[in-house]
Amino acid sequence: MHVAMVMVGGLIQLGVFLIFGWHWGTTPAAMATAAKLFLPVWLLVAAVNMWVGVAHAGYSVKEELPIDPVRQLPGAGHRRLAGGLAVVLARLAQPP
Repeated sequence: MHVAMVMVGGLIQLGVFLIFGWHWGTTPAAMATAAKLFLPVWLLVAAVNMWVGVAHAGYSVKEELPIDPVRQLPGAGHRRLAGGLAVVLARLAQPP
């Protein structure tokens, strides 16, 4: 359940970054920049989450390590989705 909540949190975080990218400019470049800025922030959040699991929840690194790639999905897989979504939104924002 915790992994699902972390992944949903990552998608919400990606949405926030895309909204800020939309406010920076409605060009695909601005949206792509927002998606690129999201990735290091998400990697930091995932690393902190792993540290909390090891340091405070009592899990070993060996137990946390197989779950780590699953936590990286919002950063890796959805970044592509964010890029495509950025292009679509930028095209919709331009006048015909």
